[in-house]
Amino acid sequence: MDGHLVLAFVAACALLSLAPGPDLLFIVANGVAGGRRAGLLAALGMSTGLAVHTVAAAFGLGALIQAAPQALTVVRIAGAVFLLYLAVATWRGSRAPLEHAAAVPRRSLRRTYLMATLTNLANPKVILFYLAFLPQFLGAGAGAWPVTAQLLVLGLVFIVIGLAVDGTAGLLAGTLAEKVAARPGFRRGMERLSAAVFAGLAARLVVDSR
Repeated sequence: MDGHLVLAFVAACALLSLAPGPDLLFIVANGVAGGRRAGLLAALGMSTGLAVHTVAAAFGLGALIQAAPQALTVVRIAGAVFLLYLAVATWRGSRAPLEHAAAVPRRSLRRTYLMATLTNLANPKVILFYLAFLPQFLGAGAGAWPVTAQLLVLGLVFIVIGLAVDGTAGLLAGTLAEKVAARPGFRRGMERLSAAVFAGLAARLVVDSR
């Protein structure tokens, strides 16, 4: 795999994971309502869902690209449109008042984990995001890893970075929730940064000639 592409992918994943979103708010709410263990298990549940999406994208998308290499171009174009939509939606959302994370009723730790996993699996935007985000970091040419292997590695990197951020948020849920709610400027800045990342990735998909 191309080291520069991997480093760029790590940087993009870190920025996107740090930007507050529905998954993070879900984890924070569980942490506030159920304590540190509930917050951490909610983060693990989200990561489990991402692991399933990673395997599905790697084998399904990898097989499609191997059978019809031009399909990657179609995926990139569709991905660019979707990422541009996310950029606009995220930028517009940054103007809205920050909604306080709703209190989550106390539930068993096992139920918390399952709910987090299902919440992630049931989100169709995660599937589309994987198809839009991962392919642009694939190496090509002589010596490149198989597409499936590259997607699995990139997915694993995404999961590890996301779990590090989400796990920390779950363990420090009370403090984090108070800071995010009390500092709308911070939330707005992170969302606008995320919107800029989405727009930049969309532009890269359009001009990428690989």
